Amino acid sequence: MKKKPMYLHETAGGVPPLVDRRHDAGFKSDAAYRATLPDMMEAVNAAEGARVPIQQVGCANFRLPLRFRTAGGKEHTLETSITGTVSLQAGLKGINMGRIMRSFYEHQDEVFSFEVLRKLLLKYQRKIDSFNARIRLAFSYPMLQPSLRSGLAGWQYYRVALEATMDQDGKFSRVLEFDFVYSSTCPCSAELAEHARQTRGVYATPHAQRSKARVRVALAAGRNVTIEDLQRHCANALKTETQVMVKREDEQAFAELNGANIKFVEDAARLLYHELAGDKRIADFEVACSHLESLHSHDAVSVIAKGVKGGFTADFRDFGSLVC
Repeated sequence: MKKKPMYLHETAGGVPPLVDRRHDAGFKSDAAYRATLPDMMEAVNAAEGARVPIQQVGCANFRLPLRFRTAGGKEHTLETSITGTVSLQAGLKGINMGRIMRSFYEHQDEVFSFEVLRKLLLKYQRKIDSFNARIRLAFSYPMLQPSLRSGLAGWQYYRVALEATMDQDGKFSRVLEFDFVYSSTCPCSAELAEHARQTRGVYATPHAQRSKARVRVALAAGRNVTIEDLQRHCANALKTETQVMVKREDEQAFAELNGANIKFVEDAARLLYHELAGDKRIADFEVACSHLESLHSHDAVSVIAKGVKGGFTADFRDFGSLVC
């Protein structure tokens, strides 16, 4: 019986595959060869499905070590997750996503800021022929924070994102997102614990938990807000940021601090509203808070927005991302 060949694998008796799968490691492409390569941007009537525009197409979570400057003038090089997208007109297929990544490599030695993102968005629109473009940079930002009483200090890491958008009219928008982790002690539980101690001599502790606030601020035109500014706003409003370096005197101080600043999740939202509303550099904001209840098997959540017409709408739903 004649041996039947396979497409990709050699069969018994030394019958070679029909397809040669050897990698030609020594091949070098030149301009003439590259000119012969198929380009999907030249395809006609190639788009599948409905002939409608798409609001966002692009690359998500490609990573680069990017440089950021602190409020004090120092620089950090941070692993950064980048998402770059553009709008796609009806009937078009393919945006050459490599251009989005290459545009970042062209600026990789710069200190990143919203101004650098503005230049990148203009490149997107010009090179990819797009109406709208947006960029999001997400990273973990270190800040050295002092202990409460011992004089020690430790590095606190904050989840931060810079978002920039450019519409077809050239309107440039900037949003800074900041996560703040704090301790929340339940006011109701604190009252009940004191009641047990006063009326029955029973020692009880109120329930407290690690909690997270996510603050999104839209910057006013011509104004800047630093990451350090947002950390300061959150600390001023909530008081009970979780600690890094702790000795016994610090732990005692933290217990006292929590006792002086008991709060429900709705209190946290309103405290942050009051703090952020006083900063004229912030045109709009949205705050989402989650208290990871130690009493309940569920979390307590709240969302509040400044209330700017056409701005943030307090439609936050991704509470699972606030686990800390």
